[in-house]
Amino acid sequence: MLTLILGGAASGKSEYAEGLVLSQPGPHIYLATMEPWGQEGAARVEKHRRARAGRGFRTVERYIGLNSLSLPPDASVLLEDLGNLTANELFHPAGGGADTVLSGLAYVTANCKNLTVVSNEVFSGGPDYGGDTLRYLKTLAAIHRALAARADRVVEVVCGLPDVWKEAAP
Repeated sequence: MLTLILGGAASGKSEYAEGLVLSQPGPHIYLATMEPWGQEGAARVEKHRRARAGRGFRTVERYIGLNSLSLPPDASVLLEDLGNLTANELFHPAGGGADTVLSGLAYVTANCKNLTVVSNEVFSGGPDYGGDTLRYLKTLAAIHRALAARADRVVEVVCGLPDVWKEAAP
């Protein structure tokens, strides 16, 4: 099963996604995509690690190249988050671009029991962007559309409240 969870910053989307994944059969894999750049990034990653400690996740850090990831076939995987993965694939010297994001997500979906993908809602801040930022936002929006079309479930979380936009029949 493939689930896409979208929401704004601090909307509660990550907490919702973690609860959803932990309600599914294990093992539970937390696929962390934020590459810790500098002290601030390292502190943020460490904060998230402490928050997950003892919750039942095995953390796998992967910043680019999901196509070679080895996962237990019965795993329930939480990918946190698609925005980081997309930025990494677009701007990291070894990144493969938008097509690599979509093919990597297809690969992970095919190689685990459940994949839940968390991502940030884009463009609510308005269209006043240009250059690489606009390219990133447009790419992430296109990936959202493609992933939503493939997904069994699409959920938007606002103020901690999930709103299901798409739900495949069981």
